[in-house]
Amino acid sequence: MRNSERERESRRNHVQSRADLFCDSLKPCAFTDAGIGSCFNDEATDSRVNWHGQTTLDWLVYYHETSNIYILLLVALSPCTVATFDDEEDCTTLTQPIEGCLTVLVDPVTCCFIIEAALYTYLYKAAWLSRRRGVWRRLRSFVTRFYFLPYTLPLSSFNILFSFSGEFSLTAPPMTTTENRKAPKLPVQGKRNILITSALPYVNNVPHLGNIIGCVLSADVFARYCRLRGYNAIYICGTDEYGTATETKAMEENCSPKEICDKYHAIHKEVYEWFNISFDEFGRTSSPQQTEVCQAIFKRLYDNKWLSENTMQQLYCDTCKRFLADRLVEGDCPTPGCEYDSARGDQCEKCGKLLNPTELKNPRCKVCQKSPRIRDTDHLFLELPLLKDQLEKYINKMSVVGLWSQNAIQTTNSWLREGLRPRCITRDLKWGVPVPHEKYSDKVFYVWFDAPIGYVSITSCYTPEWEKWWKNPENVELYQFMGKDNVPFHTVMFPSTQLGTGENWTLMKTISVTEYLNYEAGKFSKSKGIGVFGNDAKDTDIPVEVWRYYLLTNRPEVSDTLFTWPDLQSKLNSELLNNLGNFINRVLSFIAKPAGQGYDSTIPAIPDDVSEDSHELTKKLANEVSAYLEQYIEAMEKVKLKQGLKIAMSISSEGNRYLQEAQFWRLYKENQSLCSLVMKTAVGIVYLLACLLEPFMPSFTLEVFKQLNLSVEAHLSLCDEKGDIDRAKRPWEIISAGHRIGKPEPLFKELKDDDVETYRKKFAGSQADRLVRAEAEAEKVAEQLKKTKVSDDNRKKKSSAKSSNEAKNKAVAEPEITITRLDIRVGLIKKAEKHPGADFMYVEQIDVGEEQPRTVVSGLVKYIPLDEMQNRKVCVVCNLKPAALKGIKSQAMVLAASNDDHSKVELVEPPAAALVGERVTFPGYEGNPDELLNPKKKIFETLQVDLHSNEELVACYKDVPLTTSAGVCKVSSIRGGPIK
Repeated sequence: MRNSERERESRRNHVQSRADLFCDSLKPCAFTDAGIGSCFNDEATDSRVNWHGQTTLDWLVYYHETSNIYILLLVALSPCTVATFDDEEDCTTLTQPIEGCLTVLVDPVTCCFIIEAALYTYLYKAAWLSRRRGVWRRLRSFVTRFYFLPYTLPLSSFNILFSFSGEFSLTAPPMTTTENRKAPKLPVQGKRNILITSALPYVNNVPHLGNIIGCVLSADVFARYCRLRGYNAIYICGTDEYGTATETKAMEENCSPKEICDKYHAIHKEVYEWFNISFDEFGRTSSPQQTEVCQAIFKRLYDNKWLSENTMQQLYCDTCKRFLADRLVEGDCPTPGCEYDSARGDQCEKCGKLLNPTELKNPRCKVCQKSPRIRDTDHLFLELPLLKDQLEKYINKMSVVGLWSQNAIQTTNSWLREGLRPRCITRDLKWGVPVPHEKYSDKVFYVWFDAPIGYVSITSCYTPEWEKWWKNPENVELYQFMGKDNVPFHTVMFPSTQLGTGENWTLMKTISVTEYLNYEAGKFSKSKGIGVFGNDAKDTDIPVEVWRYYLLTNRPEVSDTLFTWPDLQSKLNSELLNNLGNFINRVLSFIAKPAGQGYDSTIPAIPDDVSEDSHELTKKLANEVSAYLEQYIEAMEKVKLKQGLKIAMSISSEGNRYLQEAQFWRLYKENQSLCSLVMKTAVGIVYLLACLLEPFMPSFTLEVFKQLNLSVEAHLSLCDEKGDIDRAKRPWEIISAGHRIGKPEPLFKELKDDDVETYRKKFAGSQADRLVRAEAEAEKVAEQLKKTKVSDDNRKKKSSAKSSNEAKNKAVAEPEITITRLDIRVGLIKKAEKHPGADFMYVEQIDVGEEQPRTVVSGLVKYIPLDEMQNRKVCVVCNLKPAALKGIKSQAMVLAASNDDHSKVELVEPPAAALVGERVTFPGYEGNPDELLNPKKKIFETLQVDLHSNEELVACYKDVPLTTSAGVCKVSSIRGGPIK
């Protein structure tokens, strides 16, 4: 290939890769019946439509958000068609096609737009038409970077907004504009008004599953629950776009911070849309509204004298002529024994020690690699000590009223105990909200001060009457969702900022905090690219409802939890497919059968000779469903989302049991009146499950309602005022007799072992490792293609060897992770004593039915007195790999339950009559335990997530009790506590 051709190919590939960024910034624009010209009026700039036309229409109009321009595309199946605007008529008409404007072809095979020609001239006219200062300058840069070469864009990337065909007709098809969109919700007197926020994600990377469950997904579940219950709720979120992390990422990708924010905001938005996150507003903190609100709050604090000035020492780079924020500095770690040469200014990634930039040895600027010097710089501080009394009064009241979790209370109290200090609110950066003070005009606000204000400014983008939400504590409840590392910024910093203004702010009532979701053998990490990321989940064949369900069953509410592929497989296959999906499909498929075999898709009437009160199974089911419904509401009101999901799934289990015990297939032949009662009750349970599970799996609910032939808008409700809860407790009354259902379809698909292994390999290591593996594989394939053909005999030998290897691999395939793989036995502690090398540990000799007692080391000194450890029966996990703990090898593990804050721990005890050495079983689960669990497979960690004590103090796996020949195992007083 000649150099000119290579260069052309290289440039073409570059433009092709940049096209995705263009697509990410598209958004709809509004039109009226007046014609296409109205789209260029200034008043219409922020309008939106949601109408989508067909893919072969002649004309399309879309709006490019970054450049504030409207673009008209001519789409035709024949080449070389061009069009332009008639400037004199202000775009209300189109002239005959002329050359030099914009050529668009549609490839009917690939369904891609192929943009061929002089877009530059066309966009110049569009910029002129937009009548906005600065647009042309931005536009020129935009066009120069992206559009001088032909490239293709997938048809699916475009929102099709407007069409006309034939003789250049200007008639607009029906569409939804902002004029008939729902108005923003405002607080309503006498209703529960709930303002929900989730921590604003940084725009320095793609969100991983740990980020998603920790903030946006958890808040989405609660927001959907509130809407389901008829509360007046809005859900606010957006991207956190200012600060060092953004500037650092921009330098890494050799672009401006604004370009980084545009890119990753679009990526985050796309990921959250795929996950069905139902924001009322998803904004960004780089908006003009953020500057306005943030500066107004600052001025109130300044006028009220809650701010002070002080001088700090900071590293300054003479070459770059700038102060260096922590992430812009690298150097040698000062920790003895570590001395890692690439420690960051905020933390050493090797030893984990938190650092200040000035502590680094041999510091260097990350941009120019030159050595910076220490220099004085003046900054503004929020005087937290002066606000302490107001803050403590707020915390003491709201932590009780809002039922704050123990981890939130402990983190907050530790800050208070250590003593509040003045906190710097300014930084020597360029990318951020400018400080409106003459002396500090070269600085911006520190991200911890600026980011929480983003909740307010994004709400102001949602409605100009935002103060009715944020300055209305008498009528609005504020619920905030976040990971544990964000707690002090929301319980100490942001409330102090609000209190310091002296205004009547809506302060946070309830904070929902999650621990960390870990990935297989380590932690999710955005910076290292480890784990499954939002875009990865989208690219798998696993539906979104399965991802949501798995993340929510694994929600780390009390302690860290673990993502594993075998566990995801187990939950999909056993809980969603075999439990929930099986129940719904059995009910609807039977009703859909033709008359003589079923009910011909029509809900049967209950004959007068049958009463639900006279049928014990139906009466029992109604009582159980009623109890579960009350428990579900209690759990969800307390934001115990994982518990709420578990309770809803229990109703599905009861439904399966009801069908099995009623034997509806026999009743249809022997007692059709009773069968009608059973099936009408069962289909009511199907409806109820669709409602209860909508907050968790909205796409599942949409599909179930489709199969029930019910409108979501009209029927999705569990509102007290409408009597929905009372009706749900009588499931046979939920769906009217004579209603025709839709076509039943399977709701879930089995996840095979081969698929799991494929995903494990695909997402092993970091994203960088995956890229290296993919490149190596490509090189390997290319090398193989260069080789000469292999003889038929050699092919047969290879084929035979491959078949043999496949057979071996199949033989040693990892079995499904079920509770039966744990060898849990009744043990008797013969002797317990303090560990000679660790004050917090006991060393026990436990009889588990073997020739010799096992030595077990347990960290229970803090919780259980030594005399209570002697001669008592316990539950012991006997097939864990022995591990040395402070010099003594522990050969098993004693099971114990803990409360939310781990301040209380109790042993799981078998009944007194249980036999020492007998195996603890789980009714309904059959199988033999592993001889020894492989610690690399994380089998115990996967199963432990579902071990807990229930409300009756019974130790359970999911809802199945740990059972011995003498009865179930229990704890003394801890209800709903995790067991490990």
